[in-house]
Amino acid sequence: MSNMTANPMPRYHQVYLLLRQKILEGEWPVGTPMPGEHELALAHDVSRITVRNALGRLQREGLITRRRGSGTFVQPLKPQRRRENLQGLLENLIAMGLRTEVRLLKFAYVPAPPDVAEQLELKLGSVVQKSIRVRLSDGVPFSHLTTWVPEDVGRHYRPDDLAERPLLTLLREVGFPPTHAEQVISCKLADSVIAKLLEVEPASSLLWVRRQVRTQSQRPIEYIEALYRPDLYEYKISLVRQGDIWSHLGERPG
Repeated sequence: MSNMTANPMPRYHQVYLLLRQKILEGEWPVGTPMPGEHELALAHDVSRITVRNALGRLQREGLITRRRGSGTFVQPLKPQRRRENLQGLLENLIAMGLRTEVRLLKFAYVPAPPDVAEQLELKLGSVVQKSIRVRLSDGVPFSHLTTWVPEDVGRHYRPDDLAERPLLTLLREVGFPPTHAEQVISCKLADSVIAKLLEVEPASSLLWVRRQVRTQSQRPIEYIEALYRPDLYEYKISLVRQGDIWSHLGERPG
């Protein structure tokens, strides 16, 4: 069984992603024909109908044009939407929040799930503030953020505050300035709810970031699970060598 067969995403979407990547990487120059449906079907071990569906989506996005009797041609690429830059430093997390819009979908106080209680170093059953937000750049959603904060911290601000200002700014303003963060980055597929909110296909791959934020005294004050659209967001990591050790300077989606 091929990797494409084993992948849970629809086959046409897998082919679409692969062809889109090759187009963006310049594999087929503008004005020269791409391989035909039959050749693409053989190359990706799928049916011609699957290839046709993938090409149809690329055409709707303006990446290709199809001319009857002539073939399929790559279109000149339009300027990409602005990608939000983010250093691994907390100050730049705040800066990103100030440059983007946010939709607050949920703001409630709930018992902490076991994994959240562990991340915030709370007793099982402790109450935490849970918020769900979608962040947008130029009106386009690029991230889905689920955040948990200890109850005594969260009571210092209101839903309207969170809808207007970055959470890290609020934490600083109410007396819990964040100074340290640790995070894990991996991949997760979009379920039907997340896909609709981020305007992507169900089962699309998303960048999955889990971050624990602490104060100078090492108290955990925030745990966040963030899902990012990889077509609008990426991480760049800078390293510097100190003797025989490579030190992490920052992370920046750009």
